[in-house]
Amino acid sequence: MQVPLYNQAGNEISQIELRDDIFGIKPNTAVMHQAYLRQMANARQGNADTKTRGEVSGGGKKPWKQKGTGRARQGTTRAPHWKGGGVVFGPHPRSYEQRMPKKMRHLALKSVLAVKAQENQIKIVDEFKFEGVKTREMKNILQRLNAQPSAVILMSEANETVSRSAHNLENVKTLRASYLNIRDLLGHEYLVMTQATLNAVETFFDSVTTNAVSSDGGE
Repeated sequence: MQVPLYNQAGNEISQIELRDDIFGIKPNTAVMHQAYLRQMANARQGNADTKTRGEVSGGGKKPWKQKGTGRARQGTTRAPHWKGGGVVFGPHPRSYEQRMPKKMRHLALKSVLAVKAQENQIKIVDEFKFEGVKTREMKNILQRLNAQPSAVILMSEANETVSRSAHNLENVKTLRASYLNIRDLLGHEYLVMTQATLNAVETFFDSVTTNAVSSDGGE
């Protein structure tokens, strides 16, 4: 698959090839959906807590005698039907963590990258070069690349100048290639990355394949 290689001015300077084993596969939407739900679930803190009738304070004294008052018998003012009483079936701290095999997670990432490649939503830039932090310049670059209304700028390594230049732009997020994740890819329409970042992404999937072969006992 051939895609244009742009410079910062938004001009096409050449064509660059995307690997078919990463960007040309048939997307697996079911795995993409499962991976997205997993990441969203794992982001939940699960620390909501309510007190049961045994945990709220007070209520140790019987509010009135058992018989002779004409009222319903009560043993405590901290029963669930009383104001200030305990909560029935309320939330308690728990883990929402979901597990997913590495091969499925990597397939989900490949599927999202393939979708974006097939819909022309991947923009490759030769490099980002700024003389200091330039938010307006970053905005202009994304406009010239037609990478709007939302974009993830993927970097091969930490670059504070690029990160700070894009920090205040609405619906724009910078991300290192090592933190590539399905939530950010699906949450933004365009993927913008440098040629060096593309090489880093391909190297990552190569290392994943090599480790998988090694763990399976292959050569």
